[in-house]
Amino acid sequence: MTKYVMWGSYCQNVLEKRAPFRDAHLAGLAKQKESGVLITIGPTKDLTKVFAIYEAADETAVRDLVETDPYWVNGIWTEYNIKEWIQAF
Repeated sequence: MTKYVMWGSYCQNVLEKRAPFRDAHLAGLAKQKESGVLITIGPTKDLTKVFAIYEAADETAVRDLVETDPYWVNGIWTEYNIKEWIQAF
């Protein structure tokens, strides 16, 4: 399996806007973590960016996870980029 990094951006007023979708978002991430596809994910301290590491068969699988997440579907994440990652250490 290949590792991928995802960098994305949050909308303005993210703390207020994410509230209705947060439980579904976290539940989905927990399932991804349990399955082994999600290695880690989290926001930057200033809540402007999100960073994640996935291990998946291909980039399309990662895009599908991102684009079906409640934060993407409801505009909490406003843009994202995925890059194949070579873990050196």
